[in-house]
Amino acid sequence: MNISQRYLPFCLSPPEDDVDLEALVNDMNSSLESLYSTCSGQQTESTPLLHNGQASSSHQHHHHTGLRRSQPMHILAVRRLQEAEQQLRTSSLPAIPNPFPELCSPASSPVLSPGSLPPGEPSTDVHPHDIVKIFSEDGLGKVVEIPADMTARDLCQLLVYKSHCVDDNSWALVEHHPLLGLERCLEDHELVVHVQASMNSDSRFLFRKNYAKYEFFRNPLTFFPEQMVAWCQETSRTIPPSQLLQNFLTTSSCPEIQGHLYVKEVGRKSWKKVYMFLRRSGLYCSTKGTSKEPRHLQLLADLEDSNIFTVITGKKQHGAPTDYEFCIKPNKGRGEMKELRMLCAEDEQGRTCWMTAFRLFKYGIVLYQNYKIPQQRKTLLSHFSAPVRSVSENSLVAMDFSGRIGRVIDNPVEAQSAAMEEGHAWRKRSQRMNILGSHSPLHHSSLSSVIHIAQLWFHGRITREESHRIIHQQGQVDGLFLLRVSQSNPKAFVLTLCHHQKIKHFQILPCEEDGQVFFSLDDGSTKFTDLIQLVEFYQLNRGVLPCKLKHPCTVVAL
Repeated sequence: MNISQRYLPFCLSPPEDDVDLEALVNDMNSSLESLYSTCSGQQTESTPLLHNGQASSSHQHHHHTGLRRSQPMHILAVRRLQEAEQQLRTSSLPAIPNPFPELCSPASSPVLSPGSLPPGEPSTDVHPHDIVKIFSEDGLGKVVEIPADMTARDLCQLLVYKSHCVDDNSWALVEHHPLLGLERCLEDHELVVHVQASMNSDSRFLFRKNYAKYEFFRNPLTFFPEQMVAWCQETSRTIPPSQLLQNFLTTSSCPEIQGHLYVKEVGRKSWKKVYMFLRRSGLYCSTKGTSKEPRHLQLLADLEDSNIFTVITGKKQHGAPTDYEFCIKPNKGRGEMKELRMLCAEDEQGRTCWMTAFRLFKYGIVLYQNYKIPQQRKTLLSHFSAPVRSVSENSLVAMDFSGRIGRVIDNPVEAQSAAMEEGHAWRKRSQRMNILGSHSPLHHSSLSSVIHIAQLWFHGRITREESHRIIHQQGQVDGLFLLRVSQSNPKAFVLTLCHHQKIKHFQILPCEEDGQVFFSLDDGSTKFTDLIQLVEFYQLNRGVLPCKLKHPCTVVAL
């Protein structure tokens, strides 16, 4: 009998104070089996390594010889499993009390499970935020924190809400480059953060009105003259507006804008007049007269990788032959002057046609969707626009106390007329508020001269050139107007109105009758007690003006 056989009985009989190793191993196996069964990535480890103090059948065949229960092989295996369990626990999230159990899975679980997030990965914000600074017309800025997926339309809605402006879907976000003298309105679907990433350090965002952003959908013939649309030239009959727009929006069609433009030669100060063609594939110039042959066409700019800007400095900075200058700027450029493609049209209608066609060719049906979204929202909200009346308001009726006794006004038209007269009566009452005749703040003569100051369309003492600039910036659509103090006559005012993309000025003169001051712009034929009445009248009636007053030029302070 050898030594190992001699000491075997002693080794198999455990001491009285020793731990039951077999029971410990069985408990560890059961706990680790339940733990590893929940982890799909540990399938190779989930098989029980120990069974009744011995290796499993897959390992038993390899380690059957020489393996004895008195050897410490099983203790090492248990330690290895304990280390694996500890590593899994440290890499998983701890059990955190969840204040919103209904948002987690399972819905009834009040604790965030370790598998709710990938193990070992730190939790990150799904929508990171960026800082954007927006400037108003008065030069003051406002810092706004926005998510990375916020569009220009959403940011405008946010600024309208914070500034307490009237939301008429005409607000726009403007990309402004002061050193280059360029600016453009962002499309509603563009991501603000992406645009900001391509801007220079001196560039900024402006928040202002732009009534002409989608005006071409309402009056396409005004924006696209027949002599500039090749498709209209090739067709002898008159093209309806709906078919003209459909031709631009349909990708299967091949519309084309053609005409002469001045092009600034690269690296020079001179301008050259050439014949241009704008197609979906890009902007081309003809090297031989008005020829459309492919061998005579030279590509000047690609629409997909460029944006079109209005040049606000014009003749001063670039020496342009006319005031109707625009520019095509590459998106990935460094913003240098040599990268810009400077162009100049003969008139404002020509510049508007080229710039609008550029937007339509680049974005297509997306522009029409941007135009229709506010219309659909307005239609949806119109069903809920009626004010909710209380029970006491429903019991009110219109009364007429002009006679000896009061009477109920049953006719709704008469009731509405009486309400309008009552609304304007406070102006007439101001004549009787000071019986001593002193010029108090409520006296009629002083009231009529200051009542218009708080109106959005009144811009105070600005110059004629400044009024032109504001009209240009806010769209140059028919009916766009503002009122200002006259520079030649301090007691008079001037109505600045845009019609057919031309700006006209009408002087409003004060006239006195029976000791009362009135205002008129038609030499006294139509008189008004104040400027608010004058504006309200010409918003409903054209009178001596070329068109009604439709869109007030508004400057908001953020």
